[in-house]
Amino acid sequence: MTNDSNSDTTATAPKRNQQNGGFLGNLAFNIVIPVLILTNLSGEDSLGPAWSVVCALAFPIGFGLWDLKKSGKVNGFSVLGIVSVFLTGGITLLKLPAEYIAIKEAAIPGILGIAVLVSQYTNRSLVKILILNENVINWPALNAALEQKDNVSKFAQKVTVSSYIVAASFFLSSVLNYVLAKVILVSEPGTTAYTEELGRMTALSYPVIMVPSMIMLFAALAYIFVQMKKLTGEDFSSFLLEDG
Repeated sequence: MTNDSNSDTTATAPKRNQQNGGFLGNLAFNIVIPVLILTNLSGEDSLGPAWSVVCALAFPIGFGLWDLKKSGKVNGFSVLGIVSVFLTGGITLLKLPAEYIAIKEAAIPGILGIAVLVSQYTNRSLVKILILNENVINWPALNAALEQKDNVSKFAQKVTVSSYIVAASFFLSSVLNYVLAKVILVSEPGTTAYTEELGRMTALSYPVIMVPSMIMLFAALAYIFVQMKKLTGEDFSSFLLEDG
């Protein structure tokens, strides 16, 4: 018993460390370091507006490419994030009007929202990939319980409703992204003030945009778990994989 317990502890500890490292790495390279560079090194006496943007964007791009190479597989969300960063850099360095940044900021989550809705009509539902993926849910056990209660089609309908909530969270993020960019980016493109505003926008994007979006995503998660319990007669935890 003691040996099994110790082996379980040592097996799960590296996984937790990897998850914490992944979260901290994302936070540092995608938010903290770029914000610090844009807000503190964009003056003419340091890197200047153009080079500070190049240096700031190099960190999320480099981290994204490193993560793709490390995982050994292409992640659509990671690719979309890298494309978004490239677009931000291109628009900024070309000194295009801030309206282009606002449109780009709104377009990325908007595309994701549309993708969630469209995927409902394919065999690769994004809700199942994001929330009900096979690494978290024991699908054979869930399908067996649903078939026993003759609720397979009803559960499919509930998954569709959950997908609408997830899509709505992306559309909300799209609107908030656009509004935030329009409110923050008011200076002339290519100036130190504009670069600092870009850093401020990046810093504010998490509390202003991520928090309400995450609330809606958790609502979708809670909804589908409640429906899972109602339609199977079993607690949703009985369908969670131990590693999930």
